[in-house]
Amino acid sequence: MVSDDYSGLLPAVAECAATLTGLLFVAMTVADRRSPADRPVVIEQVRATASIVAFTNALAVSLFGMVPGNNIGYPALVLAIIGIFYTAAGARSIFSSHIPRRHVLRQLQLIVALLVVFALELAGGIGLLINPRSIGAAELIGNLLVALLLVGIARAWELVGDRGTGPLASIAVLTGHDHESDGPSNMRAAKPHEATGPLDDSSGPPSA
Repeated sequence: MVSDDYSGLLPAVAECAATLTGLLFVAMTVADRRSPADRPVVIEQVRATASIVAFTNALAVSLFGMVPGNNIGYPALVLAIIGIFYTAAGARSIFSSHIPRRHVLRQLQLIVALLVVFALELAGGIGLLINPRSIGAAELIGNLLVALLLVGIARAWELVGDRGTGPLASIAVLTGHDHESDGPSNMRAAKPHEATGPLDDSSGPPSA
């Protein structure tokens, strides 16, 4: 059960989470999944899992919170624990895949951010279980639901757009040190240009 102050927030979060989840599934189905050759598949899997977990968490907590008589602390507590386990599994996949260090550092930012959000959600859920009328705990969970939507959107864009959206990735792009786009597509684009010289030289009449 939530106060009237949050009667409009939970339906809005649930609608956004459901819409974004559907769009993510469609994008993953129709998008071109040819990633750069130096990007391991585990990176794509971690990004997809992070997006789905973030959207599902926000959707489930909001829906259960709208049920009359429900204490939103219960779904927040359960979904936070599930999110922590999924995040830990993603971290295990990254460290056990022996991927390049630069990929590990970028994914660690995602893992730390998700762990912080889920830990705070767990604390807010416990707070509401102890005191269902706690305004501070309710505000914390409400803010975290919005944060989960934003985290899910950022991870989904990295998954579909094949480009980091964080500040470090943006700085790398602006300074010309972004190597994520150095893949087969760029190699394919360079080959016709490299081959123009010999072709042009052989177009003339043969020498005597």
